[in-house]
This record gives sequence, structure tokens and C-alpha cells, in this order.
Amino acid sequence: MLKILASRRKEDTFRQLNANDGSIDFLSNDYLGFATNETLFSKTFQLLLKESVASNGSGGSRLLSGNHKLYTILEPILATFYKANSALVFNSGYDANMGIFSAVPQRGDLIFYDELVHASIREGIRMSNAKSYSFLHNDLTNLKEKIDLNLVRNESEECTVYIATESVFSMDGDTPDLKAMVKYTKTKGYNLIVDEAHAVGFLGKNGEGLIPELGLETDVFARTVTFGKGFGCHGAAILGSNDLKDFLVNFAKPFIYTTALTPHTLATIITAHSYMQELGKEPKAKLKENVEFFKKQVTAHNLDAFFIPSNTAIQGCIIPGTKKAKQVAKKLIDKGFNIKAILSPTVPEGQERLRICLHSFNSKEEIGLLVKLLSSFI
Repeated sequence: MLKILASRRKEDTFRQLNANDGSIDFLSNDYLGFATNETLFSKTFQLLLKESVASNGSGGSRLLSGNHKLYTILEPILATFYKANSALVFNSGYDANMGIFSAVPQRGDLIFYDELVHASIREGIRMSNAKSYSFLHNDLTNLKEKIDLNLVRNESEECTVYIATESVFSMDGDTPDLKAMVKYTKTKGYNLIVDEAHAVGFLGKNGEGLIPELGLETDVFARTVTFGKGFGCHGAAILGSNDLKDFLVNFAKPFIYTTALTPHTLATIITAHSYMQELGKEPKAKLKENVEFFKKQVTAHNLDAFFIPSNTAIQGCIIPGTKKAKQVAKKLIDKGFNIKAILSPTVPEGQERLRICLHSFNSKEEIGLLVKLLSSFI
């Protein structure tokens, strides 16, 4: 352990916990500002009073004593909001992905995953009894080749194929061609699982994510949605069929063996979704406007070559090399911007970057100054 830690320090990739100092936020996943929204805070408290809920904790896992009444209110709301047959709440997106990928694919099945999927998906796959293979990022042709090759090699008489991707990738901010992927998986009878963590709140008519925006909600096997980003609270859910929900309740260990979320957390999730519908398009429109303004500023300062193409709140500025990426981040921090360098092994070596998160509450002056300073520091 100590040797490995020493290696991290030597490579200048040692991680530490730092307190938020109140600088200008281009770091958090709180895309719409819900995490600090006073109205949302007040509405959550009012809901707890209305439902006569005065508990600090849940008291146990949901299969024991923790399945309190706010769950029975929340899950139907989520199923309706996200246009799904059912929703099962997990304590986090990490737990949700661990749960579905470790439990659902069986021995003899095959899982194919985009090479840049989140660590939680990779970890869930690692714990599965199915065989797994990565495919090139957002490359449907490579996916088809990998499936054809490994189906021939697979010795199991009964084989279900699962494909894992994200609608908005957490580090690159880009999106796959989901319509083409759905057309392919439907034709072949494969099960597509899409992580919508960084899409919900921003994409979709009411923030339901990219899958409903494209009208594909009945064409995917499952979706993961999380509430700690665009919705500014905590927790996650797996969306899918009623049978999938029953299976996860019975076999997903991260669901079975963990203490249920607190009533306050569930009340916040309920309130955040109703508040989103109440606000309509306003916060999403403001965020979209900021994304477009940021991209124009990048072009104006001749920085396009440094950025991964993205129309989402996540903008990745590639600065190869740990030392260089950290130096640029430090200069921006010194100027009052809350931003971090993302280093290997979180991203591939040579793909070190600044992961710039845009928000509905960022002003154009802040965005313009950030890009101007970035141009002078690179």
C-alpha cells in the first residue's frame, strides 16, 4: 500500500480532498444550480411536513425496515417523469451501475462496453459472470465487429448480448449516435443499457435525458439516471421493465445490502423533479445559451484544436501531460476559478485535461474571462 502511494506522489498524481473555497464554479456537476437553490430547499422541508415525516434516517435496508412511504411516492413519479415502465431507486449512480451489471448478465452472456464508460460500469462488469469486451469510443462499426467475432467464439448455447454506453460521456461531454445504435440492437435482439447521468436535467423536454428526447425510451433495455448532477441532490434510479425491477430487488447486492436513503434525500428528489416541471425550459435554456457562448469564445480565441467537440455542459480542454495540465489549472485557480486538472488514470495517459463544467448560473463575463485566461496560459 505505502509503495503504491509513494508511486502516486512521485508521478504527481496523488489525490487529496480540498474544501470548496467559494471561487467561481466551473467544476461541479450542479449544472442548473439546484444544489444551492433556496426555493428547492424550502419546498423539500414543506413536503416533509406535509407527509408528517420527521425521521433523520431510514433505519435499515429497503428489504428490512428502510422502505418508508416516500419511496412509494417517489418511484412512480420517476417512472412517469422519465417515461419508463418502472423505476428502482439506488443510493448512488455508482451503486446503480454496480447493481445492474453485476446481477443481470449471466454466465455465458456477453457484455460489450464503450472504452470510455464510467468506472462504476466497469466495476459492475468486472463482478459479473459474463464475458466482457470493450469497443472503440462511439464507434458502431467496431462494436459490430467485436460482437460478430466473439459470438462465433462464445461456447454457450444460450447467450444474451448486453451493450453499455452513456448518452453524455462524463469526461468528454460527447454523445454516441443512439438512434443508429438502437436500430442495430433492435434488429439483432441485443439489450442496450444507457447511462444518462450527465444528460438528465439538461436534455429532454423537461430534463428527462437524451433517450426520451430522441423518442427511444421503449427501445432500450435499461437506463441509469442520477440525481446528484442536474437535479442537485443525491441518489439514482434504474429505469426499465417491471421484471427488471423485480430482478434487481432480488439479486442486486448494492441494493439489497445497503441502508436506504434518508427521508430528506427522497423528499429532495421528489421536489427537484416537480420543481423542474414548474420552471419549464428556463434553466435549461440558460445553460444551453451559456454552452453556445462558451463555444463561440473558444473559437474566437483560436482554441478549438484543444477542445473535444461537445454541445453539452461538459467541455474538455486537452492539455497532455500531468505537469502541464496541473500548471494551467493552478493558474486559473489563482485567478479565482474553481477548476481541476483531470489526470491519468481517470483519463488515458496523454489525454490529461481541464474538465470545464458550465452552469446556468455562470455569467457571460465569467465565461469570457475564463476562456481569455485559458488562451494566455496554454
